[in-house]
Amino acid sequence: MFRRLHIHMTLFSTLITGIILSLMAAACLLITESNIRQNHYTIFTNNAYSCISYLESQNVLSHRWMQQAQNNYHIQMQILDGQHPLFFDRLHENSDLQDIFSLAKKESKENHGLDLDSSGSSQALSKVAMFQIPGYYACTSRIPKKQGSLHAVFLYSQKEQVSQILRMRLLFLCAVLTAILALAIFSWLFTRKMIRPLEKSRKEQNAFIAAASHELRSPLAVIQSSLSAIPHASKERADQFVSISLDECRRMSRLIQDMLSLSRSDNHTWILNAAPCEVDTLLLETFEKYQQPAREKGKKLQIRLPEDSLPVCICDPEKISQILTILIDNALSYVPEGGNIRLQAEKEPGSIAISVSDNGPGIPDSEKDSVFQRFYRSDASRNDKQHFGLGLCIAKEIALLHQGSLKILDTPGGGATFVLKLPLQKS
Repeated sequence: MFRRLHIHMTLFSTLITGIILSLMAAACLLITESNIRQNHYTIFTNNAYSCISYLESQNVLSHRWMQQAQNNYHIQMQILDGQHPLFFDRLHENSDLQDIFSLAKKESKENHGLDLDSSGSSQALSKVAMFQIPGYYACTSRIPKKQGSLHAVFLYSQKEQVSQILRMRLLFLCAVLTAILALAIFSWLFTRKMIRPLEKSRKEQNAFIAAASHELRSPLAVIQSSLSAIPHASKERADQFVSISLDECRRMSRLIQDMLSLSRSDNHTWILNAAPCEVDTLLLETFEKYQQPAREKGKKLQIRLPEDSLPVCICDPEKISQILTILIDNALSYVPEGGNIRLQAEKEPGSIAISVSDNGPGIPDSEKDSVFQRFYRSDASRNDKQHFGLGLCIAKEIALLHQGSLKILDTPGGGATFVLKLPLQKS
């Protein structure tokens, strides 16, 4: 599914960006082509007027000038003395060009009002017409002289212009194709990076559902077995089955409550009831709550507070108490009999650090990040029904909700130390 999504997103993003890029390139190409045409036309008009100016000032035309003008200006010219072509034209007569010259004269007469077939000797000023015919820029001019007039036709081939435009189009096409290819590669890598968290989330979700289903299936199986055995059991045995069923129901209730807490955290709907809290008082209450259970399990619970009172912290006391409960419950479960658990708090610059340390088996460095994952148990061989592997994950989420942190350190001499840091408000 994600591979198909990856391909579709890549194609879609490449298509959209490719269309936008192509439209922008087409607009730039149109402007460039217009500039090329304008540049060639300007060059032609300037050269044509230079020739006309020269013809106006000269009474004698040399073959050398006409040849140089054609070579230097890249134009073809036809000059007639009245209605008679010059000797130069007869020497360089070209049947194909003659047709073009005839077409230019016709266009000049029909659409620009300049008839080169009439003498027009009464005019005192030169008359010029600039226009375009298929494949050429053309200029026709009647230049008055003392004894009649000169009729001139200048042609400028558009082959170089067309060739330049074609090269420009190929260059733009190659640039656009290269850019689209680069965009496709970038889209492939970028969308892959975007989809990777979705894949990870999907895998974690599937793992969460599988683990939750497993955890729920176990108490349901016990409840079903106990209830089915009640009709065939004695009263004492039936009461025992009822007690087992109630214990499993409470266990399921705790699991569902934990999963709801994580769901609220994922949906950012976890409500934080922040209020001024005396952290040392909260720790003393937690210590008193767990001192007797720890003694019954053969474990020693200690508390260490600084001599000076800790500053008031703005937090949700109930949720901070929940974190401490989770950490001490874990320590009581994993620390062997005769072990020590210490609850401690101290002020640090800008924060209060609360730690729960033990001298138990500790947590390997390779597992320090994993223990905060959902349904993770540090010791897979343990089968403690009181712990589902959600507690530390919930504690981490509560710490983050308070803009704080929860980290694992090694206890000197062996064991694990969980350090909760809560930020203090700046005065």
